Amino acid sequence: MILAAAAFFSGVHMGTGGSNSGPLEAGLFSLFAKTPAPAEDVDLAEFWRVWHLLDEKFVESTSTDLMSNQDRIEGAISGLVKSYGDPYTVFLPPTDAAAFDENISGEFSGVGMEVGIRDEVVTVIAPLPDTPAQKAGIVAADIIVKIDGTSTEGMGIDDAVQLIRGEKGTEVVLSVYREGEIELLEIPVIRDSITIPTINTEVRDGVFIISLYSFNAIADSAIQDALQEYTKSGTRKLVLDLRGNPGGFLQSAVSIASFFVPVGEVVVREDFGDGSEEELYRSQGRSLGKYAPEEMIVLIDGGSASASEILAGALAQHGIATLMGKTTFGKGSVQELVDLPNGSSLKVTIARWFTPDGTSISFEGLAPDIEIDRTPQQVIAGEDPQIEAAVKWLNGDKTVGEKENEEIIEVVE
Repeated sequence: MILAAAAFFSGVHMGTGGSNSGPLEAGLFSLFAKTPAPAEDVDLAEFWRVWHLLDEKFVESTSTDLMSNQDRIEGAISGLVKSYGDPYTVFLPPTDAAAFDENISGEFSGVGMEVGIRDEVVTVIAPLPDTPAQKAGIVAADIIVKIDGTSTEGMGIDDAVQLIRGEKGTEVVLSVYREGEIELLEIPVIRDSITIPTINTEVRDGVFIISLYSFNAIADSAIQDALQEYTKSGTRKLVLDLRGNPGGFLQSAVSIASFFVPVGEVVVREDFGDGSEEELYRSQGRSLGKYAPEEMIVLIDGGSASASEILAGALAQHGIATLMGKTTFGKGSVQELVDLPNGSSLKVTIARWFTPDGTSISFEGLAPDIEIDRTPQQVIAGEDPQIEAAVKWLNGDKTVGEKENEEIIEVVE
């Protein structure tokens, strides 16, 4: 789930659940008009037994408002969806669905970071550059334990997002666990309007560096402009920096890969898991020709997700680039957003992405060819050993990363 507008499009298809139904009724399946009833072997007697027991026995406490039938139905549907165990498959009641639509349109304020579920906890995928989250010191892989004092234990992505988001100028306090720290970090962040950067370029020691921050609607044209700069730079050494890039449009990843991957070659595989033939997205053959880089590094880290993993995996497996940095986040699934008649929505995982050789992007992520660490302290201090290592490697120092990966052998006498 995402706190930056462009990243909300990452792997999401839009759908509809039918719009000819009347108002919501107090029945479990009334949300799904013209939808077949459950299979005959589904016994709902226990459900209705619990429903009536709650009607009969539940006593309202001073701190609990009595739920309406609609609240109970939405709660039951949420529980059904949650039972699938997929953090990206979520039922959105009308209020949450409206907020999600607002996020997609980009008309919101927040802290400027993407969060996901890793090992069943709310984890920062990446803060976006020059956003309140980054300026406050939030880094990729931070685990959010509390939001304004509310524990995130068992909390879903959408619930966490709703707590973190808020009006511009207001403060949210994130209690964060960070590897290497003894105590939780209490990090106050002032919400603001989020402007998502797309790209940055620079030349360092004869190496052209393109930093891509988002696969948004203009990423393709931005990369094209950056590559024009590259062709005029006189160098054929290229770094594509995808660190902290949470993804975006699938088509942007395929289009950008097409500048490097030979025409017709597979960029990514999409498997719908129903036994049907997988869908192959192939390079469109927008070759750089004689300007193709002689050597290329793609920088990745735990904040590289979704479309970033698709692009990095394609460039690495076609032998075009060497991956350097840390293992990516592992978000390789596609969601369809289905609008329901009463204003609710169901965001459901419908497919998974695989690299050209069939490696799953989900869960494990992509491991770098050359592992170079960058600590949170170095991030906050503005130190970047990963970019320095990439420049050294492209300038001929092929020993980069070897020292970090050496095994230490102790001789016991």
